[in-house]
Amino acid sequence: MAQKPNGNRQRKTKIIKINLTWLYIPLFIALGWMIFSGSGTAPQKVEWAQVEQMIREGDVREVVFVRNTFRGQVAVRPEAMGKYSSMFPEGQAPKSAPQFIFLTSDKFDPETAFAELNSSVEPERQAKLVIENDSDFWGKALEIGFPLLMLILLWGMMFRNMGRQMGGGPNGGMNPFNVGKANGKLTDKDKVNVTFKDVAGLYGAKEEVVEIVDFLKNPKKYTSLGGKIPKGALLVGPPGTGKTLLAKAVAGEANVPFFSISGSDFVEMFVGVGASRVRDLFAQAKEKAPCIVFIDEIDAVGRARGKNAGFSSNDERENTLNQLLTEMDGFGSNSGVIVLAATNRADILDKALMRAGRFDRQIHVELPELKEREEIFQVHVRNLKLAEDFDLSFMAKHTPGFSGADIANVCNEAALTAARNNHTAIGKQDFLDAVDRIIGGIEKKGTVITAKEKQSIAHHEAGHAVVSWLLPNANPLFKVTLVPRGSALGAAWYLPEEHKLHTKSQMMDEMCSLIGGRVAEEILNGEPSTGAQNDLERLTNMAYAMVQYYGMSDEVGQLSFYDSTGSRGYDLTKPYSEKTAELIDSEVKKLVREIHDRTMSILKEHEAEWRQVSALLIEKEVIFAEDVENILGPKVKPVSSDERTDN
Repeated sequence: MAQKPNGNRQRKTKIIKINLTWLYIPLFIALGWMIFSGSGTAPQKVEWAQVEQMIREGDVREVVFVRNTFRGQVAVRPEAMGKYSSMFPEGQAPKSAPQFIFLTSDKFDPETAFAELNSSVEPERQAKLVIENDSDFWGKALEIGFPLLMLILLWGMMFRNMGRQMGGGPNGGMNPFNVGKANGKLTDKDKVNVTFKDVAGLYGAKEEVVEIVDFLKNPKKYTSLGGKIPKGALLVGPPGTGKTLLAKAVAGEANVPFFSISGSDFVEMFVGVGASRVRDLFAQAKEKAPCIVFIDEIDAVGRARGKNAGFSSNDERENTLNQLLTEMDGFGSNSGVIVLAATNRADILDKALMRAGRFDRQIHVELPELKEREEIFQVHVRNLKLAEDFDLSFMAKHTPGFSGADIANVCNEAALTAARNNHTAIGKQDFLDAVDRIIGGIEKKGTVITAKEKQSIAHHEAGHAVVSWLLPNANPLFKVTLVPRGSALGAAWYLPEEHKLHTKSQMMDEMCSLIGGRVAEEILNGEPSTGAQNDLERLTNMAYAMVQYYGMSDEVGQLSFYDSTGSRGYDLTKPYSEKTAELIDSEVKKLVREIHDRTMSILKEHEAEWRQVSALLIEKEVIFAEDVENILGPKVKPVSSDERTDN
């Protein structure tokens, strides 16, 4: 039995939205008609004496005389148009009457004048006289008012678009004063569907924000004891590590509204707009409390004040920052509004923004480690069709230094690669190809390389591989390839171990591995080539870091000239004397020369094995660590500190 519909159920009222664009279309059509309808050859102005001659010759069909404007309009007979075509531009007369116009004075009597002229002309050739008064009021009004109306509408459209871009809301609005409204995106608590389950890894960062979630859920637990929750927490970390996702997860776990806005949305070209938007944002947040306000890329507005005054000071940005500082220190501690912000440039933020009472805590969101990467892979492969023998731990080991966004990109690229190769499931090789494409770029199959260049590239890459294999502290080799990718003609791929600290011997071995390709070319060709530019750039940076920052030079001493706080700002002077600068340059050159000579002796001592690896690389184009191990034997393991002490 069918149930009767509930009569008390409220019917949904359809709201018909009118798009103002449809009103502009007929107006533009009318304007075009007014412009082009009058196009063509305009009537020519002549004197009354010429009109008299035309009437006597019988060439005038009709004359319309407007009495109140003393203006006459002359219509010429069609058969007589040829006589007067030379009077018009390009010899073409108007197709429709009038062809000529004339002006008279107030003393002119058209009836008397035409009676005298028509008396001397045959009846069938006489000109017809029509006398009238000009009463086209609406035509005049339309001619004057229509352009003015179009200007008003265009002005309204301009401010309508400006209202959309500057806080006018989704429907725009024609109020230009909406520019001071905050255009942050509000997500209601019922629509925040991201929780900590969707955030893989980030163990330390999760523990930091658990207290914030607990406060938003149970505020009386803290306020009853007189405690105060931190007003702001700053998420600091490299790009792609999940700072924004973590902030959304906090809002989802706490089940509270979530305001999200970018730091660049506050600053505009109009003076005072940024500060007004800050006030409006916090006013909205107080109404929705308890809630979370998330400011992404806060360094766009929170950059330290006064650092750039000598170049291009932006007073509007500083005013916005001042208002942000006031708002964060102004609202009550138990109002339930917590500010989360994200940046990867915490060193350039203003110190007043970092003080207690504003951003009390810095939550460091670092690149994921091995176990965290495996969990991130598990999140991103949920909807992927993987091969049965696929091992996620294998991919986690082969993606050191990858952020969460990089891993998501790898998973998507692997799916595209598998589809491109017509695979029914995504396998290990698809993921490895995706990693190669992301790191090295797309494979260039059509690159033309001569035999001599290929031999030089093979010996170059073999030099990297052999030196890194023979040095205990160098990164473990994964594979060597001659396949051109991106701007590289060849590459040696490593799986670097994740160290928190690096010793001098580790850095020295890494530098020898970097310059191994350059030294191999010198042994093979007797001279270097341009192929080692990137290697030399990285080598130089590491050498200067050892001398300038890490105090690893005996001559320079235990000094570090690194500015971790950014307090020097845009100071162009160096924090050391010219004599010290010369000493630093000398020590760097000495260090690089030592690295070069050490690498040269290693390759010459194992020249036979090095050339064997190069020949195998030319033959296969891609070789792996197992192939190198078959030639050089097992890789030498680094000596531990305990073994070094025993010896």
